[in-house]
Amino acid sequence: MAIKIKDDIYWVGVIDWEIRKFHGNEYSTHRGSTYNSYLIKGDKNVVIDTVWTPFAKEFVKNLSKEIDLDKIDYVIANHAEVDHSGALPELMRHIPDTPIYCTKNGLKSFKGHFHEDWNFQTIKTGDKLNIGQRDLIFVEAPMLHWPDSMMCYLTQDNILFSNDAFGQHYASQYLFNDLVNQTELYTECLKYYANILTPFSKLVDKKIKEVLSFNLPVDYICTSHGVIWRDKPTQIVEKYLEWAENYSEDQVTIIYDTMWDGTRTMAENIAKGISEVNKKVNIKLFNTASTDKNDIIAEIFKSKAILVGSPTINKGILTSIAAILEEIKGLGFQNKKAAAFGCYGWSGESVKIISEILNGAGFEVIDDGLKTFWNPDEESINQCIEYGKNFAEKL
Repeated sequence: MAIKIKDDIYWVGVIDWEIRKFHGNEYSTHRGSTYNSYLIKGDKNVVIDTVWTPFAKEFVKNLSKEIDLDKIDYVIANHAEVDHSGALPELMRHIPDTPIYCTKNGLKSFKGHFHEDWNFQTIKTGDKLNIGQRDLIFVEAPMLHWPDSMMCYLTQDNILFSNDAFGQHYASQYLFNDLVNQTELYTECLKYYANILTPFSKLVDKKIKEVLSFNLPVDYICTSHGVIWRDKPTQIVEKYLEWAENYSEDQVTIIYDTMWDGTRTMAENIAKGISEVNKKVNIKLFNTASTDKNDIIAEIFKSKAILVGSPTINKGILTSIAAILEEIKGLGFQNKKAAAFGCYGWSGESVKIISEILNGAGFEVIDDGLKTFWNPDEESINQCIEYGKNFAEKL
């Protein structure tokens, strides 16, 4: 069912209530998602993006109820990733000669995905497409978050079709930001930024400031996932500028995995030591083997410092810690402090391994970490508390 945004402008996407994993199994979507496609009617009729492949037939069928497909003049393809473009083959089967506007990198991506020689028209920042009394102005946004990404702006109606920027994985029957639960909305926005856009924060900051320099009024931000921002739409732009600036809160996150609870005991007593020095700091503990990794990443994003713990196993570390450290390394967090801890039985390499990874990932590793022998006894527990106190004093 189409939902009216403004006169002659409609959301024609799909709500996916069931999806719980995205990007393969890389991103958790506890609240589902949406795949937002838009239809502009007028002197020229335009479809902006499509939906994910499993919904292709549903999408085209529903779109045909809103407009005779043969009357679609242009297709705008802001991004080639198949959650945006998966229905293109089904749509183009009906309108094979219709021009598709994309970036130069987009052309490579679309041909790589679909191996089709459709009527592609490549654009660059500042190019305009006249659609009657209005223009669509294109803005390339490379690495936000793929090389091919772009946005487009509709004049007169003052709508920014922002692609993956400013979105969130959030399914709701309420399409607009002012109608949904604000805590849920911003939880998903921050999680989305932390897990997907953090590596590109400098580019995010630069691109937003470039778009703002155009001095274009923005009444709506129409995203590719989640809600449309119509109530004070630039509030999410302001958040992005804040998040892109090496963001942190007064929070310390402790992540660990444990075999027989020794490293868990260390984590809890290190936390106790931190809180004895600083009762205001928000301390959060997560067992990486039993907690969603994307939720943990969001908490690390908010933190000014982290501690990472694992016992030593086979001269290495437990796999859940190894996995999340690999994730952390790729995200490129900045201006965060860190340290390692863990218990051991005979060789004890885990703390050194974790410290080296954290250092290579851009964290300021503040000391050599803490090791305890076997299951912590009372003396070792007191060492953990003292370690936590010292850690807190270095923040």
